[in-house]
Amino acid sequence: MSESSSDAEATARPKLAGLPEIDTNEYGGKRDGERQVMDRRLFMQLLVFDVGAGAHPDEIAARLDQSLTQRAVGHVVYADANAPRGLALLTWAEDPAVFVDQVRPVLLAETTLVQRPDFTMIGRTYSTGYEPDLAHVLLKRPIEYATNQSWPWHVWYPLRRTGSFQKLAPEEQGSILREHASIGFAYGQRELAHDVRLACHGLDPNDNEFVIGLVGSSLHPLSHLVQTMRKTRQTSEFIAKMGPFFVGKILHAWSAP
Repeated sequence: MSESSSDAEATARPKLAGLPEIDTNEYGGKRDGERQVMDRRLFMQLLVFDVGAGAHPDEIAARLDQSLTQRAVGHVVYADANAPRGLALLTWAEDPAVFVDQVRPVLLAETTLVQRPDFTMIGRTYSTGYEPDLAHVLLKRPIEYATNQSWPWHVWYPLRRTGSFQKLAPEEQGSILREHASIGFAYGQRELAHDVRLACHGLDPNDNEFVIGLVGSSLHPLSHLVQTMRKTRQTSEFIAKMGPFFVGKILHAWSAP
């Protein structure tokens, strides 16, 4: 992937002695002999609501879908499996200003919506450094997973690792993460569960570090995956906090063609 003009300008800037180098790019595996690099990523936000008296949740959900589609904002509207009058809204954009400029006015127009702030999640896609198609992983795959009507069950939750994980040697961290990833890959290969992974450092009010979305055709495998992950070294030793867990079923979904 060729270097952008902004990347070239940053490379040309003189380095100041004593200051750390800052690199905000995302990196993938080699493609056509060159390592993939890009300074783009997708932001995704989940908001959860209760629908007040005097309005039917299904009618509100339909209006949200219509209004956001008219504004060309990609979205999923969920029925909350744990709250009969509950709805949730997942939206995404490369520019997080969309959440303020486009999504916010739609929600303010629905005066019967009462937000449950404890369930608010926001994060950004990130790379591991080995992706064979970096742009697809960062910008397209999360949307494909979230809007796939064959996978209507979704579970979203934040998590935070303990500080001790960051002190481990990179080799040991890699071994721990590979154990975790291999389990997720096995569920994906059997079409039981697929995951959306977002980083939320500095974005989450409770100092969580990641937001995880699990999607699938049935709810039980998603729960089973979380249960299985509890046995890994990462979860059993290095996760300080997980949750709250939002469980939803797709009512409406739309993404830009």
